Amino acid sequence: MNSDVSTLAEWIATSPSTVFFGGAGVSTESGIPDFRGANGFYFQEREIPLETVLSIDFFNRYPQAYWEWFREVHVPVEPNGAHRALATLEGAGHLDAVITQNIDGLHQRAGSRTVWELHGNWERLVCTGCGAVTPLADSVEVPGDPVPACPSCGGQMRPDIVMYGEALDQGVIEAAVSTIARASVLIVAGTSLVVYPAAGLINYFSGDHLVLMNATPTSADAHADLIVREPVARTFGQVMDKLDEEGIISS
Repeated sequence: MNSDVSTLAEWIATSPSTVFFGGAGVSTESGIPDFRGANGFYFQEREIPLETVLSIDFFNRYPQAYWEWFREVHVPVEPNGAHRALATLEGAGHLDAVITQNIDGLHQRAGSRTVWELHGNWERLVCTGCGAVTPLADSVEVPGDPVPACPSCGGQMRPDIVMYGEALDQGVIEAAVSTIARASVLIVAGTSLVVYPAAGLINYFSGDHLVLMNATPTSADAHADLIVREPVARTFGQVMDKLDEEGIISS
């Protein structure tokens, strides 16, 4: 077990307030491509650029094309070791909250309770007519039409996510800022920190230890107290082993 893992385990064990801020790299070990990695969604060849497909203008004009793309990329996945470790840490009182840029809902499925979703959750649908919110699994499919219908009014449904051209939810942003501002340890993982305004949230951190876990350098590396280049789930697995070994967390 390397010294970085031991250091991180010690900080988590002794911190009065630890917060986790994650991006797409947290879910890659569940089989979801990251966004800007070598094999990520951003660099995949496609007829229509991804940023166009994910824009509110495209959805409003071509909802069927959007949903065809959605059903192509939305595949069943399970939480990985990082998601499960974070849920365990929260349950044991060693993690205050998860702030995520991801829309996959895997943190909640792993058992995390306090999760601030900056970009929404594609496992939830919202009706563009009446505003009803429905789990994706309960959506009504119309034969021959890829656009799900609202079970309440029959209107058109959309994923409950923030698309390009839309503003982030102000309440979620304020909660994330407040959570980061009072943290003693902030773990930032699996994000390139180039997508704003989410990336700017770490500027509100003034605690003791900033930890960056990312495969490639980020703009915040110079301010980090610890940098880890190993996969997120693997690292958290080692951290949890260390905490278990010291009797801080029961496996």
